[in-house]
Amino acid sequence: MPPWSAIDTIMFDMDGTVLDLHFDNFFWLHLVPQSYARNNGISEEEAADIIRKKYEEVHGTLNWYCLDHWERELQLNIPELKIQARHKISIRPNVERLLRELRFSNKRLLLVTNAHPKSLSIKMGQTGIDEFFHQCISSHRLNLAKENHGFWEQLQNLESYDPERTLLFDDSLPVLRQAQREGIKHLYGIKKPDSQRPNVDHDEFPLIEDFEHIMPSQTKEYSA
Repeated sequence: MPPWSAIDTIMFDMDGTVLDLHFDNFFWLHLVPQSYARNNGISEEEAADIIRKKYEEVHGTLNWYCLDHWERELQLNIPELKIQARHKISIRPNVERLLRELRFSNKRLLLVTNAHPKSLSIKMGQTGIDEFFHQCISSHRLNLAKENHGFWEQLQNLESYDPERTLLFDDSLPVLRQAQREGIKHLYGIKKPDSQRPNVDHDEFPLIEDFEHIMPSQTKEYSA
């Protein structure tokens, strides 16, 4: 259970944290290769191999998350493909309930994501969960990915926060490690970012299996 009384600001990642990562895995590993194969007259296996190599070239950089980059690289209308598949976007269990409780307890809630602004817009339009956040921030606004050196310090330019009294939920180990290096005190990973894939298994950070287990209303301080 997070020490809620010692926390003023709660930052949530988007994909794999508040939203099921299954959509993104389906989109980038299946739908994009299918579309690329069809456009280029090659097999899906060939397309998947080509795209996988392109992914590897920019992994860990902002371009890996940039829809504009992939539109240029793959000659596909990536936002339109996302819109066509948006019915697969889903909120993880008990996310809305936790966000509602945290807003009620006067915490500052931020959505901080590596997702491109176009992707952020599509997903918020589909789910409506942006209403819970005081600010939704794409890392593209800072020209740094969250796992890049200096991101969390630069974030202060958009949202002033005290790292000692801040909590971050994120399914990415590199992101959590970088946030730790830059002083964010309370860090939690996600045990099952993709509902269709096996659990994540590491012991570097506490892993949240279900947000129901950490509701502020379950604590004495909240009920008091």
